[in-house]
This record gives sequence, C-alpha cells and structure tokens, in this order.
Amino acid sequence: MNLEAFRDYSLHNFKKDVLSGIVVGIIAIPLGLGFAIASGTTPVTGLYTTIVAGLLIAILGGSKFQIAGPTGAFVPVLLGIILQFGYENLLIAGFMAGILLIIFGLCKAGELIKHFPKPIIIGFQSGIAVIIFSGQISNFLGLHHIERYEFFHLNIMEITKNLHHVGIYSIITALLCLVIILMVQRFFPKAGGLSFLIGILVSSLVSSLFFSNQIETIGSIYGNIPNQFPVPHFPEVTIEKILALLPSSIVIAVLVGLQSLLTARVGDEMTRTRHNSKKELIGQGIVNMVTPLFHGIPAAGEIARTVTNIKNGASSPIAGITHALFVLIVLVLLAPFASHVALASLAPVLMVVSWNICKKEQFASILKEKSEHSLILMMTFMLTVFTNLTMGIGAGLCLSALLYLKKRMKANQNQLKKAS
Repeated sequence: MNLEAFRDYSLHNFKKDVLSGIVVGIIAIPLGLGFAIASGTTPVTGLYTTIVAGLLIAILGGSKFQIAGPTGAFVPVLLGIILQFGYENLLIAGFMAGILLIIFGLCKAGELIKHFPKPIIIGFQSGIAVIIFSGQISNFLGLHHIERYEFFHLNIMEITKNLHHVGIYSIITALLCLVIILMVQRFFPKAGGLSFLIGILVSSLVSSLFFSNQIETIGSIYGNIPNQFPVPHFPEVTIEKILALLPSSIVIAVLVGLQSLLTARVGDEMTRTRHNSKKELIGQGIVNMVTPLFHGIPAAGEIARTVTNIKNGASSPIAGITHALFVLIVLVLLAPFASHVALASLAPVLMVVSWNICKKEQFASILKEKSEHSLILMMTFMLTVFTNLTMGIGAGLCLSALLYLKKRMKANQNQLKKAS
C-alpha cells in the first residue's frame, strides 16, 4: 500500500473513506451478481471476485482510488471461454493472465496505453456494450432456459425462435426495475449506482408478493447462495491446457491492463493525482492470480465504482478495503436473501450499465469524420460484435499499422520528390 496516500490523514478522512466504501459496496453487490451470471458462471462467483479483487487492489494497486472487481468488459470474453473450455479452465486462464500482467508491469508496458489507438478502444467498448445489452434480452423476456451461444447473431436467432415462450411477469418485473432505476437517476442524480439496488429490491419484492410462482429467481435457477467464503482450490493444470488457454489468457491480460489503466487515468483527472502504472499492472496481476484460488473470475479496475468512490469523498485505499469487507459481511449475513432476487430484475441493471459504457458521443464523432479512424472504429466494432474481442482488437491493430505505414510511405515519397 502506498504510504503517501496517508500523508496528513485524519479521522475525518477515515470517516469519509468508510462511508464511501460502504456506498461502493452496496453498488458492487448487484453488479457482481449480474456480471457473473452474464459471464456464464454462478452468481456467488461475482461476490467472491468483488471481495478478493477489491481488497487486494486497494492494498497492492498503483492508484489509491481504484475499485476492482468483475466488469462488463469481460462478459463476452468469459462467456466464450466457459462455453468452449468450461468454468474450471477459465480459472486457469485467469491465473495465467495474472502472470502475464506481472510481466507487463515489470516491462513497463503501462506506458503503451498512451499510444493505443482511440478508435480501437471506442470500437471494442461499444461492441462489448452491444453484447452485454443483447445478452440480457432473454432474461428481460423471461427466456431463462434457452440455449446460449458464443456469437451475437446466434443468440439473437435463439431469442427470436423462442419469442412465443416469453414470460409476461418477467417483462413486468424488468420494466418496473428499469423505470425505478431511470426515475431515481433522473430525480436523485447523486444516488448514482444506488439506483440499481433500489430497482432490484423494489421489483423483486413486488414480484414475490404478487406473482412469486410465475417468475424465476437466482435461487430457483442457481440454488441458494452460500453464506461463507470458499476454501482455496485450484483445478489440475496440464501442458495441453496451458497451450490451449494461452490465447484466451493473453486477451484477458490485455483487457485487464487496458481497463484498469484507463480507469486509473480517469481517477487521476478527477483528483489531480498520478497513478503508478507499473505498480497497478503488477497489483492487477497478483489479483488475477489469487481470485481463481477462491473461485473468482478475472477482475480489473471498474470505472463506475471508482468514480463513485471519488465522488463520495474517498481519499485513500481504506475506501477500497472497506468496500470489500462490506461485501464480505453481506455475503456472510444476508446471502440467503439474495437467492430471492428475480433474474428479470438484474437484466435492466446490466442494460443500463451497457448503455453507459457504449461511448455513444465519441463513436458518433469518429464516424462523422469519415476518415481512416472511422474505418478502424467500424472494423473493430463489427468484428467484436459478430466474432469476438480478440478478432476485433487484432484486426483493428493490424489495420491501424497498415494505414500508418501507408501514411509514412506517402510522406517519404513526397520528401523524395521535393529533394529531387
């Protein structure tokens, strides 16, 4: 932990940190549950990840305001890995990504974030937002038992084929949750992410009172959430598994690095501080090596929770530690109640989150340029949505490199003409 964060630290700062940590913890619970379910794992893995990642990055990270945990950016990647390799192999891939992040940190790869093409970042973030949003349509409509696929178009086709099975009570519950979230954010803008918890609680309560037997809950689909922390466990590792999972672990590592450093940079801009990118990457590496031991999924710095942390007056990593301990206390004391949450209530939460991360204004601005940046943006976006994130980022980088080389060659030719 950076002791510089505690220079001139006071009891007042401590109180603000604890309060901020509790607020962020309240927000982190529904997001942890929702992202875990959307990623194809059980809801409780989201809470385990929130606790372990939140605690460790507060202690080991390079930004004193960073809040880490499961994020929306990982949803399509993790779902694809689970569908292809299974949950236990996801844990291995996450662990390998942690090792790669430590290597990135030691090689000072964090400096490269300054040179990462903006159209690619906007393109894959917007693509991820589309995948998250579309992935929640089935829960919104009450189609909880339909087949899930790795690809966007196959999931849309599956939903379309099963429209005659939609659940009217799920739609009512989801709409109620969505309206509450939007109303709270409209009239109480300072509530921020608390609107998610209010929407989930109210809509789940209404559904349990008026049509409890007509709607699926976390408990009815996934069973009761255990109110205890898991014993450390790690699946068997073989050379074959390492080779098969290496591409996935590279994608996870790059995504964690990008997400965490971008979030840390936002925190710097809000607080006029400066994070340590090397320390942040190494800290995130350790986090992603430890979370799989406790059944957790890959984690990174998360912008909504980090911004909420700052806006609520946090001044040190104590806020991040408090947020993790608060979620742990809720898990131990209140886990059985979470089993009664309606799955339809979680869908609007992730839909609103996806809407917030889709970078609408920047996407439209780059498209209006009608330049090479527009081409890079659309290629990254389309391939992210219709294939996967690896293809989207890879193709975007290749096209960026080709266009840069073309520009340099043209500039050299012009210089030769002038010289002659």
